[in-house]
Amino acid sequence: MTVAPRHIETDRLTLRPPQMTDAATLFARYASDVEVTRYLGWPRHRSVDDTEAFLQFSEKEWERWPAGPYVILSRADGQVLGSTGLTFESPEDAMTGYVLARDAWGKGYATEALVAMIEVARQTGVVHLRALCHPDHRASQRVLEKCAFVLDDPPARPTVFPNLSPGAPLGARCYLLTI
Repeated sequence: MTVAPRHIETDRLTLRPPQMTDAATLFARYASDVEVTRYLGWPRHRSVDDTEAFLQFSEKEWERWPAGPYVILSRADGQVLGSTGLTFESPEDAMTGYVLARDAWGKGYATEALVAMIEVARQTGVVHLRALCHPDHRASQRVLEKCAFVLDDPPARPTVFPNLSPGAPLGARCYLLTI
């Protein structure tokens, strides 16, 4: 397994591992926003302590695996736009996803970040890259399809979306990209 770059630049974005000093900004920009977290598989952060717990988890992922979460920043002004990353299930199998602050929606940042994560997956030896998507989240489905992800078999996976129906699994659309 090759270790992922800790700093990635795309045309408009900079991606880097999150740091504890990012907690207040991540909380304010997207992690506490009801609308932003609506379709996510993790609960909306109720306090900066929740964001700090995520940052501790992130550090452990980077220690355990060749990659982990990344913060998405604007190259133009350094503003935090969201986050993305890889979550490994095994050295060959990983999940990816993305979340963007509301004012970063509709600008192509999700696609740009996902293309970067596909390249990180390729560099680190991932063979199967998956992404789960709420069945009503059409914008995210379009991003995955633009990046050549296809519905997996089976195409749905029971997933809890804690910001919509806590505790009640729903058939999330499971997308796959074989690298």
